[in-house]
Amino acid sequence: MSSVSVLGKKWILKEFNNEDVNFYKNQFFVDDIIAKLLSIRKIPREDVMNYLEPTIKNSIPNPSVLVDMEKATVRTLECIINKEPIGVFGDYDVDGATATAILGRYFNSINQKCEIYIPDRQTEGYGPSEIGFSKLIKKNIKLIFTVDCGTLSFDPIKFAKKKNVDVIVLDHHQSEVKLPNAHSVVNPNRLDDQSNLDYLCAAGVCFMFLVALNKKLRQEGWFNKNSIKEPNLIDYLDLVSLGTVCDVVPLVGLNRAIVKQGLKIIKNKTNLGLKTLFEICKIDISPNTYHLGYVLGPRINAGGRVGKCSHGANLLLNNSAKETFKIAVELNNFNKERQLLESELLSKILNINYNNSSDPVLILHGENWHEGVIGIIASRIKDKFNKPTIIISTKDNIGKGSARSIYGFDIGSTILSAVYEKILIKGGGHKMAGGFTIDMSKISRFKEFVFKRFKSVNINLSLQRDYYFDSEIAPSALNTNFFNKVYTLSP
Repeated sequence: MSSVSVLGKKWILKEFNNEDVNFYKNQFFVDDIIAKLLSIRKIPREDVMNYLEPTIKNSIPNPSVLVDMEKATVRTLECIINKEPIGVFGDYDVDGATATAILGRYFNSINQKCEIYIPDRQTEGYGPSEIGFSKLIKKNIKLIFTVDCGTLSFDPIKFAKKKNVDVIVLDHHQSEVKLPNAHSVVNPNRLDDQSNLDYLCAAGVCFMFLVALNKKLRQEGWFNKNSIKEPNLIDYLDLVSLGTVCDVVPLVGLNRAIVKQGLKIIKNKTNLGLKTLFEICKIDISPNTYHLGYVLGPRINAGGRVGKCSHGANLLLNNSAKETFKIAVELNNFNKERQLLESELLSKILNINYNNSSDPVLILHGENWHEGVIGIIASRIKDKFNKPTIIISTKDNIGKGSARSIYGFDIGSTILSAVYEKILIKGGGHKMAGGFTIDMSKISRFKEFVFKRFKSVNINLSLQRDYYFDSEIAPSALNTNFFNKVYTLSP
């Protein structure tokens, strides 16, 4: 059944299987609405219990299913045994900050010296660089982790190799057939990876790595030999769940268990940085995914967008109440500044009379648009016009672009292909988002390339306007009891 709303949106009623509904009700003692929702979501009968109560134990595979995981843990064990300092090079968004903090907190807990480095967005840009690696190497570091970045960092990793420094990449961004000459590249989106964990964010990949490392240290008897208490990795799920929700990866499989259990850890407020941010934001109820994605996440992200890029990771790593409060207040202020910049730039762009409304992909550019908010602007315009959107900020004929896509058009692989064709200087991303650098003399060629790629996948944009609903319900049935029933299926 389908109908059209007064706004012209086509609403389609989802279908369910009556046999499955009856099975769910009889076997799992759920009521009619929950049974119908389980059927609509096509949850296999044998997976219902783990869907209703997802646990890490029942959801996590052996970490060694990820390519290079064994190599990465062996090299890290060697580093720990030899007491060599470790460097962690992270991205400045929430996923990068949480991934950096996860490794940093773990290494600190086992008395392993660790230095973190978050690049400055304005002066260094995204990902590893010789400048950033040099700063870590000068601190006598022989092993560098890149988290939420590094999969395409050929030159910086080559530079580290020449300095006799090993690099372990823990990432989830799309890769090429050729990989950098790193010691290990642990990335479920490697073309040769068969783990079926491609939905993990970088924080999730780091969690898998720590599971493998913790096991390796236990098997070697390292904890007992050094009189160090073995860390409880469940305690790190607050950060993993934050990175998972804020990177907008699918809440399926292991990710659902991570977020379900992570919210319980967050509720305990054991991480001083998160606890302080909760207090500043005046969150006085049990946290849920809304708080992670729309309250905490934007503030942690704000440092990388308009303020100090290292603030997000430092907030989550710091154990000083005074310093943590200072960082949290600054992040809150940065977020207010980000909101103002976003509002002004969005209004400016929407008021410009572009002659490209018929373009299949919106590619807009302007002089000195704030690089920290162009990604958000691309997302807003993509939602408004229902088209993949690319926003480019230019300076001295060089453009920094941020892209957001719609389902069916892989923007990350499109950017990688444009780099391969030497249309872009560098770039990368996911299916739904990406970033790049371009010589603006090639903007026309870039547009032609993107338009051609979009037309080749034959997406019907009108179908993107379809909306689906689970069930009709009377207004009188919308009450707390109904909400609590549906909420049992979260996250």
